[in-house]
Amino acid sequence: MHKIGVAQADFQLAQREANLAILLGLLDEAAQNGVDVLVLPELANSGYNFDTPAEAESVAEVVDEGPVCRLLREWSVGGRLAVSGLCERAGDALYNSAVVYAGGELLAVYRKTHLFANESAFFQPGTQKPPVLEFGGHRFGVMICFDWFFPEVARGLALRGAQIILHPANLVLPYCQKAMITRSIENRVFTATANRTGSERGLAFSGLSQVTSPTGDLLAQAGGDLAGVAWAEVDLGQADDKWVTRQNHLFNDRRPELYDDLVQAGRRAKI
Repeated sequence: MHKIGVAQADFQLAQREANLAILLGLLDEAAQNGVDVLVLPELANSGYNFDTPAEAESVAEVVDEGPVCRLLREWSVGGRLAVSGLCERAGDALYNSAVVYAGGELLAVYRKTHLFANESAFFQPGTQKPPVLEFGGHRFGVMICFDWFFPEVARGLALRGAQIILHPANLVLPYCQKAMITRSIENRVFTATANRTGSERGLAFSGLSQVTSPTGDLLAQAGGDLAGVAWAEVDLGQADDKWVTRQNHLFNDRRPELYDDLVQAGRRAKI
């Protein structure tokens, strides 16, 4: 069994020290409540709604060198796993990334592939598939915020064996939380979405961080403006059961020879 936690708070735009204090409080709360898998929101070190690239650059950090990574590494010692959104600097580029630490080690860095709204003014898109990581005998997939809008992302993680999708987010559209229930059902996986609260320059974030089950049950959900951690205790092995009925297996019944239009680069729907 794992106690899966989703943390949310009102992070402060371009305020490094304030966000470190918020993160430390969330990590402490999770530890006190026995959470051993913790998801923190997207861009938790920096805030979201930047005005200029220079503003984003001012709070970016290099993976495994900056203060947020240090906090996550220290928290993960002793059999815990943590994933957090990170405004990442790599050379001359900035990325909207997620870093995963477990057992005191950096397991993965994922750079968001589907940039939302004006994110492309500040970040380069990632070019690698979102990862599936093994830790403690279980398999964890990772995606970031707007990746949810593309069902191929969650399906790809499930096909590669993910039992739960860890999902740092800064949600502003009104229907993602409900859509993640669908992602759980259509892939028979758990999901853990950590959203943020508050607003920045007129952009409001919806909170309602949640954990969902492979059958679409809402196992835990935070309030719309809660600063804190919600959690659910789950058996991730339940996600290995892909039988929808006694006759229907989610993956065995697929007809991929009929799905080639899903991967035709450059095609656009005619309206």
